[in-house]
Amino acid sequence: MEDEKIAIVTGGSRGIGRAIAVELAGAGYGVLITYRSNEAAADETLDIIRGSGGKADKVCFDVADSKEAAPAMEQIVAQYKDIRVLVNNAGINADGLFMMMPETDWDSVIQTTLKGFYNVTKPVIRNMVRKHWGSVISISSASALMGNRGQANYAAAKSGLIGASRSLASEVARLGVRVNVVAPGLIETDMIAGAPVEKIKEVIPMARIGRPGEVATVVRFLCSDDASYITGQVISVNGGMI
Repeated sequence: MEDEKIAIVTGGSRGIGRAIAVELAGAGYGVLITYRSNEAAADETLDIIRGSGGKADKVCFDVADSKEAAPAMEQIVAQYKDIRVLVNNAGINADGLFMMMPETDWDSVIQTTLKGFYNVTKPVIRNMVRKHWGSVISISSASALMGNRGQANYAAAKSGLIGASRSLASEVARLGVRVNVVAPGLIETDMIAGAPVEKIKEVIPMARIGRPGEVATVVRFLCSDDASYITGQVISVNGGMI
């Protein structure tokens, strides 16, 4: 796969990340997914892609841990010569009221999203700038745009992702690299397990929960030449919530 045009999808083993990986493979990219611990889920993603005739590989490291991420990303950039797309999808949640939130819950959510963005994007963006092409897409959340009770840490992390992406977009726009953000609303993934879905539907104008594939197709569009004049933007995929 080293000679293919490559799309990296962090947190690509499940949920939205898996849907994005499958979608980009279908668009002709060799897809490299990163995962932290669930190797079985990562292998399932690879099987889905390869079963449809696509090309994919995996690498295990914690995007939030510089000691793991730095050598992993160095190896990735050296091995895969034609990295066209980076999707910063890795993220976690640890919900709870702010006044009762443990510091560890605050730190882990912020680190995974924002330190992960730094650890993965910096080596890739350098490579893209040298070649004067590339697309970076970060997966934020409706929580970053509207706030959500019990998600101060998650909203802070995802809002920071928007700010970082917009700033980076302004730095590299003239160098042939585009940077955008996709902000999903309520999507059918493990993250909403246990949520009062029927009640939530009442505040969604489209009256349903979104599907991972509906986020993935927007990501694919932003990676394509059809989006050649789009950078520094936040695209919401939320059924009309905001």
